[in-house]
Amino acid sequence: MKSESETTASPRTGAPRRVAGNSGAPRNGKPGKSDTASSSSRMLNDYRAHQLSRVQQWRFFLNVALLLCDCAMFLIGSATGLLLFRHVGRASFIASPVFGVTVYLLIGAFVWAVCLRHAGIYHRHVMGDGYQLVPMIIKAACVSWVTLCAVNYIFAVSLPLPTITAMVVLSCLLTIVERMAARGLITRDRRKGAYTYATIVVGSPDGIAHTLRFLADRTQLNYNPVAICPIRETADGTVVSASLSDAELEKLSQAWDVNDLPVLAYDARLGETAVRMKAQTVMVADVLRRDSDNFAAFSLGLESLGLEISLLTSAADIAGHQLSVRTLKGVNILTISLPQYGIATRISKRLFDIVVSAILIVLTSPFMIGTAIAIKLDDHGPIFYKQKRIGVRGKPFEMIKFRSMVVNADALKKKLAKENGQEKRFIFKMKDDPRITRVGHITRKFSLDELPQFFNVFRGDMSIVGPRPPLPEEYAMYDDIYALRMLVRPGITGPWQVSGRSDLSEEESRQLDVAYVQNWSILGDIVYIFRTIGVVLNPKGAY
Repeated sequence: MKSESETTASPRTGAPRRVAGNSGAPRNGKPGKSDTASSSSRMLNDYRAHQLSRVQQWRFFLNVALLLCDCAMFLIGSATGLLLFRHVGRASFIASPVFGVTVYLLIGAFVWAVCLRHAGIYHRHVMGDGYQLVPMIIKAACVSWVTLCAVNYIFAVSLPLPTITAMVVLSCLLTIVERMAARGLITRDRRKGAYTYATIVVGSPDGIAHTLRFLADRTQLNYNPVAICPIRETADGTVVSASLSDAELEKLSQAWDVNDLPVLAYDARLGETAVRMKAQTVMVADVLRRDSDNFAAFSLGLESLGLEISLLTSAADIAGHQLSVRTLKGVNILTISLPQYGIATRISKRLFDIVVSAILIVLTSPFMIGTAIAIKLDDHGPIFYKQKRIGVRGKPFEMIKFRSMVVNADALKKKLAKENGQEKRFIFKMKDDPRITRVGHITRKFSLDELPQFFNVFRGDMSIVGPRPPLPEEYAMYDDIYALRMLVRPGITGPWQVSGRSDLSEEESRQLDVAYVQNWSILGDIVYIFRTIGVVLNPKGAY
């Protein structure tokens, strides 16, 4: 590993190397109070330099460029809406209709930008995460529509409601396309090392390895590891620096090129060292629980220096819950809830499923008829395949699909699972499955075999969007955390289907399903439906 100090010890001897300025492991696992006046002054100077760094500059100019593009999309969309309806409003206090509508459009562009800002679209992580992008734009569009209607009424612009609606809808669609294109360009540059935030990873050696592997597989995110800080928790609950064994170094090497990552000590000057290295983020992999005194002291010291703290949590974490805090006689009481499990929200989701499934049954009926004829002509076997699956809260139901495999596919499954070492996997998937028929290869590639499941949705067995419905033998292997996915109806499409499908690992599939259970919403379901269209048109990972 790269040396960053005047005197270093090889990590293979058990002692981690430290960056110059680190004063050793802190007592009681917390930063100490050994800073002198000179070091405090130096730290403040480093912090000022940190705030004026190139990262701050490119982020500012990138947001300005995105802001101008967003406003341009609104102006283009609004002008198109006005031309479509051939109506130009006229404000009561402005003589010229053209000048009046120009002022209205400029006000609208300002409102559009403000609504996008309050929706969080200019946050530094949104362009990397991606999945939040469309919901944020739709939320901003709804608020903009209400605001523009109010402006239209107050200033008597006399634009009809359909015209304003067309303006906002077109602006929303154009902004989504613009942001997706911008995200593609930014992601491409991030793979080359641009537009990233220097990140220090803190945690156990295993946790650091997992985090580095996670970041290596997701180059679209803007985290760029520049150092690691291995720690461990002692028997009395304190946190101290951890040494790295040969086996742990090997595991780290498999996840990332650790020769370029210096090892930092967990001490009083960790924050100052991070600032000196021009880091913007400290990512906590594990060990430091966010409800502990260790984490409170750790986070306060770093946040006071302007550093962002990110926690890589497990599926069991309560991050997706709504939290409220009450203080009674000096004691904080934290109330946890999942608002999407209220009666009104559940009814809304069910009505959404009924309406969407009914519409899609009608729209896809020609494809279903054609698929049925092709299956019958292929091998003269049954058209439909009915299989027992487990639904919401463990209730079994019969799922309907177009048959894409040979008639005795279930009998061959155990043999193939044993041959491919997948006997204990939750989900059995294999490339070049010999059970798939000629027509089945086509129907599975474009998800045509799933179309009859719209009848399951209409009947109430399934939902349009949700986790994949498990087989009884898969459900029997679920642990307590993964069983949480059964709190919602299984879906035709969902996070697993649009995020890689069969190419995902078992762990990734589990995390996506549990995350959906904690965070689902009607708006999020709409986004998944649109993403599914893209997956069907580009069927990567379908087999």
